[in-house]
Amino acid sequence: MRRTPVLRAGAVLLGLALVAAACGGDDSDTEAAPTTAAPAASSTTAGSTATSGPAAQPTSMDEWEALWVKQRDAVVKHIKDNKWGKSADGKTVTGPNGFTIDLTKCPAGWSDTEGLTDTSIKIGQAIAQSGTLADYGNIAKAMTALFAYYNQKGVFKDSLGKTRSINYIAKDDGYDAARTIPIVDEFLDSEKTFAIWTLGSPNTLKTYDKINQRCVPQPESLTAHPAWADPVNHPWTTGPMAASYATEAILWASFIEQHLSEMPAGKFKVASLVINNDFGNVYDTGFKGAIANSPALKDRVEYVSEKIEASAPTVTDPMTTLAAQSPAVFIAMVAGTSCTQAVTEAAQNGMHEQVKYLFVPGTCAPSSFVSKEKVGGDGSASNGWWVVNPAAKDLKDPQQANDPYVKWARELLQANGLDPNSSGSLGTGFNYGWPMVQILQIAGQLNGGLTRTNMILAQRAIDMTHPYLLPGVRLHMDGNKDAYFAEGAIYQKWDSAKQAYINQGNVIDLDGKSSLCAWNQTSASCG
Repeated sequence: MRRTPVLRAGAVLLGLALVAAACGGDDSDTEAAPTTAAPAASSTTAGSTATSGPAAQPTSMDEWEALWVKQRDAVVKHIKDNKWGKSADGKTVTGPNGFTIDLTKCPAGWSDTEGLTDTSIKIGQAIAQSGTLADYGNIAKAMTALFAYYNQKGVFKDSLGKTRSINYIAKDDGYDAARTIPIVDEFLDSEKTFAIWTLGSPNTLKTYDKINQRCVPQPESLTAHPAWADPVNHPWTTGPMAASYATEAILWASFIEQHLSEMPAGKFKVASLVINNDFGNVYDTGFKGAIANSPALKDRVEYVSEKIEASAPTVTDPMTTLAAQSPAVFIAMVAGTSCTQAVTEAAQNGMHEQVKYLFVPGTCAPSSFVSKEKVGGDGSASNGWWVVNPAAKDLKDPQQANDPYVKWARELLQANGLDPNSSGSLGTGFNYGWPMVQILQIAGQLNGGLTRTNMILAQRAIDMTHPYLLPGVRLHMDGNKDAYFAEGAIYQKWDSAKQAYINQGNVIDLDGKSSLCAWNQTSASCG
């Protein structure tokens, strides 16, 4: 069996115990806690999984901005006090916990400030704006609005006295890695962008070697593949606002183990619909490994799956095949349009009534993927579906309507002619865009002002409170020790009457508990 380690040694067993704190032992609803009360960011201790107690969170945008000023200043001080950064001879970059970049390996003519002018920061984005994952193009729309807001405020000032604006360029790759490659080449060779953003596991895997060889930042990859946790071999690439897909797979197994008493006697089936690429295969392999490593599940679960291509227009045939297997649990290991299609097909082929537990993936955690506008009718087709949400808020969630950041984000979108209810991916744009705003401000205050190396250092040392993550999840990286921006999750269950996901227990905090991953593309596993 392929090996895709995610959590630190012994943590598979930890993962299988998480559900006790996360979702309780029954199928009853648990109302979500108000988002204005939050645990302290550093309140969890080693081995703990749930939050330890509430602490006041900002109740207005002015309070949020004041908090972020203090936190940015603290990160800058931490870096300067430790004398991290580019060496005097320009050959090395150092950071927390052994983080190092050998700049002598950069190509001839490499520039630490390429893509910058005295007034602009050019950032390129390859992202799906067409095809079955076109909904994720809304991420770029939200980030465009967010960056324009902060450009107008003039926040991107550096220590050399220059004030810049983000020039954000998004190009459609249709979630096709063959189209991502020439877009990245264009950003590298023609546009000469300061940094390059990518969306999708196959798309990023096809480009991250080249981008690292060219010594160009590839920040906040819009994919939770474990390969991005590789600061040693790929120091210029950083990962997402979530624990990896393989960790999510462990949490699925944890849930099944906790609910084992509700399953049929003897062997029972768990079925999955899997996208047949690097993204879906991580889910699939991670789940198989979690089952094999669970003494309670390895002899009880019969795992069956059907694979689809990312470009598949419908999922009717594979879902019909899976329904015929009469599974006790169904997990959609897909993204984009396929998430909604799996829900509607399950309602039509009898799985919705017959399967005990059904899961959509964290890639489709925003409520718009299962809302009544998407599934049709009265929305009952999605009632009772579960998700392991990567601890992100939701612009459309009525329970979060008074959250000051959610309210502000909705108003900003509306001011830019965008309907905040139209796509949950607009919220994902804030989830990923907000850290970029902070990272560029931190980098600009380091010695030498805004540079590519300072941008990477700011990411590898960041420690802040993210307004779009649920309370209890820390935005935190720590050099070669912790290569994940955020590692949180919460089990949620969809209530079609309320048109909202209802939290089932507490946020699970895995900050600092995931191991590094030197991804081997030949074996499709961590080295």
